[in-house]
Amino acid sequence: MPRAARGLNRPYAWSITMYDPQGFLVENPIERYEIGHTAEPIANPDGSVDLFVQHEPPAGSRSNWLPAPAGDFNLILRMYWPQQSAIDGTWKPPAVGRAS
Repeated sequence: MPRAARGLNRPYAWSITMYDPQGFLVENPIERYEIGHTAEPIANPDGSVDLFVQHEPPAGSRSNWLPAPAGDFNLILRMYWPQQSAIDGTWKPPAVGRAS
Protein backbone atom coordinates (compact mmCIF):
# COMPACT_ATOMS: atom_id res chain seq x y z
CA MET A 1 0.00 0.00 0.00
CA PRO A 2 1.43 3.41 -0.84
CA ARG A 3 2.38 5.92 1.78
CA ALA A 4 -0.36 8.00 3.28
CA ALA A 5 0.48 11.65 2.82
CA ARG A 6 1.30 13.81 5.78
CA GLY A 7 -1.71 15.88 6.75
CA LEU A 8 -3.92 12.84 6.28
CA ASN A 9 -7.54 13.46 7.13
CA ARG A 10 -7.29 12.54 10.80
CA PRO A 11 -10.58 11.24 12.19
CA TYR A 12 -10.94 10.53 15.88
CA ALA A 13 -10.31 6.86 15.13
CA TRP A 14 -9.87 4.79 11.97
CA SER A 15 -9.32 1.22 10.89
CA ILE A 16 -8.72 -0.86 7.80
CA THR A 17 -10.29 -4.29 8.14
CA MET A 18 -9.79 -7.25 5.80
CA TYR A 19 -12.58 -9.61 4.74
CA ASP A 20 -12.71 -12.63 2.48
CA PRO A 21 -14.98 -12.61 -0.59
CA GLN A 22 -17.85 -14.04 1.51
CA GLY A 23 -17.60 -11.15 4.01
CA PHE A 24 -15.85 -12.97 6.85
CA LEU A 25 -12.69 -11.89 8.63
CA VAL A 26 -9.54 -13.41 7.13
CA GLU A 27 -7.84 -15.97 9.38
CA ASN A 28 -4.12 -15.31 9.72
CA PRO A 29 -1.11 -16.41 11.80
CA ILE A 30 -0.92 -13.29 14.00
CA GLU A 31 -4.68 -12.97 14.55
CA ARG A 32 -4.72 -9.37 13.31
CA TYR A 33 -7.94 -8.53 11.50
CA GLU A 34 -7.58 -4.78 11.28
CA ILE A 35 -4.96 -2.10 11.51
CA GLY A 36 -5.68 1.42 12.72
CA HIS A 37 -6.75 2.73 16.10
CA THR A 38 -6.49 -0.59 17.97
CA ALA A 39 -3.45 -2.04 16.15
CA GLU A 40 -1.83 1.35 15.60
CA PRO A 41 0.84 1.42 12.89
CA ILE A 42 4.22 3.05 13.40
CA ALA A 43 4.75 6.28 11.45
CA ASN A 44 7.84 7.02 9.37
CA PRO A 45 10.13 9.88 10.48
CA ASP A 46 8.37 12.23 8.01
CA GLY A 47 4.94 11.44 9.48
CA SER A 48 3.77 9.19 6.63
CA VAL A 49 2.64 5.64 7.28
CA ASP A 50 3.43 2.56 5.20
CA LEU A 51 0.90 -0.26 5.57
CA PHE A 52 1.80 -3.71 4.30
CA VAL A 53 -1.23 -5.67 3.12
CA GLN A 54 0.35 -8.88 1.90
CA HIS A 55 0.42 -12.63 2.38
CA GLU A 56 4.04 -12.99 3.51
CA PRO A 57 5.37 -10.99 6.47
CA PRO A 58 7.34 -7.88 5.48
CA ALA A 59 11.05 -7.69 6.21
CA GLY A 60 11.72 -6.07 9.57
CA SER A 61 8.88 -4.99 11.84
CA ARG A 62 5.43 -6.55 11.58
CA SER A 63 3.70 -3.63 13.32
CA ASN A 64 2.36 -2.21 10.02
CA TRP A 65 1.42 -5.60 8.51
CA LEU A 66 -2.14 -6.67 7.82
CA PRO A 67 -1.81 -10.33 6.77
CA ALA A 68 -3.65 -11.08 3.53
CA PRO A 69 -4.75 -14.42 2.12
CA ALA A 70 -3.09 -15.79 -1.01
CA GLY A 71 -6.35 -15.24 -2.89
CA ASP A 72 -8.99 -12.54 -3.13
CA PHE A 73 -9.96 -10.24 -0.27
CA ASN A 74 -11.73 -6.94 0.44
CA LEU A 75 -10.53 -3.98 2.50
CA ILE A 76 -12.89 -1.67 4.37
CA LEU A 77 -11.78 1.75 5.67
CA ARG A 78 -13.75 3.00 8.65
CA MET A 79 -13.40 6.53 9.99
CA TYR A 80 -15.06 7.63 13.22
CA TRP A 81 -15.77 11.38 13.52
CA PRO A 82 -13.97 12.21 10.26
CA GLN A 83 -13.14 15.73 9.21
CA GLN A 84 -15.57 17.49 6.88
CA SER A 85 -13.26 16.98 3.88
CA ALA A 86 -13.75 13.19 4.14
CA ILE A 87 -17.51 13.61 4.37
CA ASP A 88 -17.82 15.96 1.40
CA GLY A 89 -15.32 14.02 -0.75
CA THR A 90 -12.63 16.70 -1.09
CA TRP A 91 -10.23 14.32 0.70
CA LYS A 92 -9.84 10.78 -0.57
CA PRO A 93 -7.74 8.02 0.98
CA PRO A 94 -4.57 6.99 -0.87
CA ALA A 95 -5.08 4.24 -3.44
CA VAL A 96 -4.10 0.69 -2.65
CA GLY A 97 -1.54 -0.61 -5.10
CA ARG A 98 0.99 -3.33 -5.62
CA ALA A 99 4.47 -2.60 -4.37
CA SER A 100 7.21 -3.04 -6.91
